[in-house]
Amino acid sequence: MKLNFEKFSGTGMTSDSSRDRLVKQLQKEGIIDNEVLKVMRIIPRHIFVDEAISSKAYDNTALPIGKSQTISHPLIVAKMTEILIKHKPKRVLEIGTGSGYQAAILALLVDKVFTIERIELLHKKSVEVFKKVGFQNIYTKYSDGNKGWPHKAPFDGIIITAGAKEVPDDLIMQLNPNQGVLICPVEKNGKQYLKSIVRSEKKFHEEVHGIVKFVPLLEGITT
Repeated sequence: MKLNFEKFSGTGMTSDSSRDRLVKQLQKEGIIDNEVLKVMRIIPRHIFVDEAISSKAYDNTALPIGKSQTISHPLIVAKMTEILIKHKPKRVLEIGTGSGYQAAILALLVDKVFTIERIELLHKKSVEVFKKVGFQNIYTKYSDGNKGWPHKAPFDGIIITAGAKEVPDDLIMQLNPNQGVLICPVEKNGKQYLKSIVRSEKKFHEEVHGIVKFVPLLEGITT
């Protein structure tokens, strides 16, 4: 898969040193997987945000992408990715495409990425970026992510990039019953905890990976 990032304006604003600095920061924050760190350096985060704020793209902070949504902190993207790929998934479903940054990171680490976005504007913008770059293993859908993508299931991994009050049963049941893993921020007592849930037939093993802060997981679709 040959990717082309040079089609985007503002490329010259983001030097190799900016990406190196970000990767070093991720290492200091505990990211140790070399493949994750390599991909975080390869994928240019600035192409997933408006050019007006592209100078902040390599800061370890969330940035607005419109419609009251954000592109997540690079550390959170790296952490969720690191947890996911420990399970060696080949087919991954992402709930909440947003800017498309997380899907792009995953696309260099797994065989196929299926990603769903409920906000039409963000869906169209991310599709445009994917096509412009040349991703061939990202499959997109404008839909309510709570329902998942049944006819593409089962998935080896499911990653939810929005905070849920509880994980939708539809998504749990779309996990591969042979060690499929779902990663999701789940709300409890006013805080969001990053959880991983591993499915083994009818049994589920849960693990908590710290406190996070995401926009809420909502139902339905909107423009």
